[in-house]
Amino acid sequence: MLLFQKRFHAGLVAGTVTRTFRLWDKPHVKPGGRYRVHPIGVVQVEALRHVTVGALSEADALAGGFTSRAELIDYLRGVNPKIADATPIFDVTLVHGGDGDRVEGALDTNLSADDVAQLKKKLERLDRDGPWTRQVLALIGKHPRVAASQLAVTLGRETEPFKIDVRKLKKLGLTQSFEVGYEISPRGQAFLSLEKKQPQKRRS
Repeated sequence: MLLFQKRFHAGLVAGTVTRTFRLWDKPHVKPGGRYRVHPIGVVQVEALRHVTVGALSEADALAGGFTSRAELIDYLRGVNPKIADATPIFDVTLVHGGDGDRVEGALDTNLSADDVAQLKKKLERLDRDGPWTRQVLALIGKHPRVAASQLAVTLGRETEPFKIDVRKLKKLGLTQSFEVGYEISPRGQAFLSLEKKQPQKRRS
């Protein structure tokens, strides 16, 4: 778990807060790790640097959700009144990762042609009793963070079966769940973009 003051929550979810600065004796997180932030879900650590307070810039402070470097220093001084430019600090780069159900690769946008092909095959299997996967992905993409009950009504479906189908897409890393509604995951966005660029097979 990573603790954040409530004032940082909206920025973490929106993606405007991408850094946090911690006066740890040793690292409590590692790159690639996912950590719960109550009540907004999880964050995934992208990078970890061990620097000094004096090395922090105005840009670093803005990325951490502060209005200035001076505000960041005041915040750190509230944690340790004795901080100085030489004080070591951990600079953590992170990204919000949805509701917290771990799906391997959901934040990975580096998809190969084989990755795209495998995902297409898995979606085709889900569509074997009737096409629905692209329809649901398109609906979530058009209406992010909208309650499942409202999305289901749009398709003329019951809420629970609709949720079950979305979970199937989530297991493939294509969607992320939030306290209310869903979003296309970074992996899902990359997949849909790459799929669109692929040449369509001609029908005989």
